[in-house]
Amino acid sequence: MEYRSLGRSGLKVPVLSFGAATFGGVGQLFRAWGTTDANEARRLVDICLDAGVNLFDTADVYSNGASEEALGAALKGRRDHALISTKTSLPMGNGPNDAGSSRFRLIRAVEDALRRLGTDYIDLLQLHAFDAATPVEEVLSTLDTLVRDGKVRYVGVSNFSGWQIMKALAVADRYGWPRYVANQVYYSLIGRDYEWDLMPFGADQGLGALVWSPLGWGRLTGKIRRGAPLPEGSRLHETAQYGPPVEDDYLYRVVDALEAVAAETGKTVPQVAINWLIQRPTVSSVIIGARNEDQLRQNLGAIGWTLSAEQIATLDEASAVAAPYPHFPYRRQEGFTRLNPGMVG
Repeated sequence: MEYRSLGRSGLKVPVLSFGAATFGGVGQLFRAWGTTDANEARRLVDICLDAGVNLFDTADVYSNGASEEALGAALKGRRDHALISTKTSLPMGNGPNDAGSSRFRLIRAVEDALRRLGTDYIDLLQLHAFDAATPVEEVLSTLDTLVRDGKVRYVGVSNFSGWQIMKALAVADRYGWPRYVANQVYYSLIGRDYEWDLMPFGADQGLGALVWSPLGWGRLTGKIRRGAPLPEGSRLHETAQYGPPVEDDYLYRVVDALEAVAAETGKTVPQVAINWLIQRPTVSSVIIGARNEDQLRQNLGAIGWTLSAEQIATLDEASAVAAPYPHFPYRRQEGFTRLNPGMVG
């Protein structure tokens, strides 16, 4: 297993981490995602730890806390061998203080997560959504308190825009509060929006990307092909409306390229898609999920080998889209390009 620094921090994380969203199966979305119980969870955790995958990602909203409970049970007796990442800020109830990142909510959310996980500290706490109603100073001073109390080791965000993170980093620097070191983002061969702003921002400000849904919300599993109906067992039947949108023509163009590269390498389509992500700038870890042992072992096969420059170029070309404003001048006009030779993307 390869280990990388998590952004501009001293924490080393595996290049592949495990997403526990399939644990619990409570509610329509998560039941379609997976229904892994405590015993199955422990077996998947066993396989991960044996492979060197020691970072496990979850969230309080995953199955209304059941994912954290299952993960905590699976790690019982070996907590010191694992890194736990969890997220909060999305609604956990209908009350006025059941969502957001207020001091009240964050302290209660962390205490609840610690109880469900069966631990006394969280290695990485990420804010799951930006809370425009709470002052940034209140959010960061609370995170500082949680870090100083030893309940949280590192902090990060997920699904934030660049200006929202930059505002927080400026406040953190002003008061000496903990800086965000992780940005959990959607990034895949059929979802490359991360590259326009958040990737160069992460490179500049020292945020490591933790990639969620590297297979494009289940579309790059190798089971979806041009001219074929959606497989009967695909979770897309029930969850497509919740995930990132993608046009069919674009999807099939990328899938065709993936299948061609997979045939050249002797690897599977998912393995190729994940390996491409691992080689992208700013990526600290790619979060893989699995409903069962077979899926997990297949995803673990995405490492230990490297795509060639020609194969990467094939995938880049197939998945390329027109740059949105204000980025297209920097891609098309020499004057802009010469002024920004070090742009990541």
